[in-house]
Amino acid sequence: MAFLLLMVMLTACAASPRDLSGKMFTFPQQTNTAHVRLTTSRQDFSAVTVCHRSFTDLKRDHALFSLATPSNQNEFLIFWSETNKEIHPHIRQGKTEYGGWDYKPNTWHSICTTWDSASGLVQLWFDGQPSTRRFISSGSNITGSPVIVLGQEQDSLGGGFDIKQSFVGMMTDVHMWNYVLSSCEIHNYVDELNFTPGNVLNWRALDFKITGKVLVEDQLIVCHS
Repeated sequence: MAFLLLMVMLTACAASPRDLSGKMFTFPQQTNTAHVRLTTSRQDFSAVTVCHRSFTDLKRDHALFSLATPSNQNEFLIFWSETNKEIHPHIRQGKTEYGGWDYKPNTWHSICTTWDSASGLVQLWFDGQPSTRRFISSGSNITGSPVIVLGQEQDSLGGGFDIKQSFVGMMTDVHMWNYVLSSCEIHNYVDELNFTPGNVLNWRALDFKITGKVLVEDQLIVCHS
C-alpha cells in the first residue's frame, strides 16, 4: 500500500503542470542538445493553432516550434529560413513559404499559425497581420503520440538536432489549440488581452521538461522613465 501511494505521488509530481505567466524560456547558446519538451495527452488533431512570442538576434535558419510523430518528424513545424527571409510552416507531408515579414532582430514577435485538415488551408499571423491562406495538406489528421520541442528542429522523433537550426534567444506565451482560432482571439493574444488559453498546450498550466542549458526567467519588462 505504501509503495502504491509513493508511485501515485511520484506520478503526480512528474505530471504537475506549471503556471509560467510572466516567465520566459531563455536559450542562451547555440547547441544541438538543449531544448524544452512539451507534453500533451492528445494524439489526434483535425485542426491546429499554435501561438508563441520569440526574441532573437540570429542571422541564420532556426526552428520556432517542432511537433513530430512516429510517422513524420515534420508534422507541424514552424521554421525561419534566413536565406529566403521566409517563415516556413511544414504540416503533414507538405510545406509553404511566407515572405515579406519584418522579422527584426532583438524584437519580440508574436507568431500564430493555423491549419485545418478539412480544407487543408494554412494561415500565418505575424504580429497580428494575416498572411494569405494557402493549401498545404488535407484529408488526414495529425495522429500518433506527439513529441513537441522548443529550441531545436527534430530530424527524428525527439532528436536528430542540428546546431545550425537551433534557437538562441527567448520564448514565451506558447499556446496550442486543436481548432482554428478566430481572428478576434488571435488579435487578443497578440495584444496580450483576455483570450482562451490553449487546450493542448497552455502557458499558464504547462507540462514540460528541460534538457541542457535552458533557463526559466522573468519576462523582460520595459521600464519607462
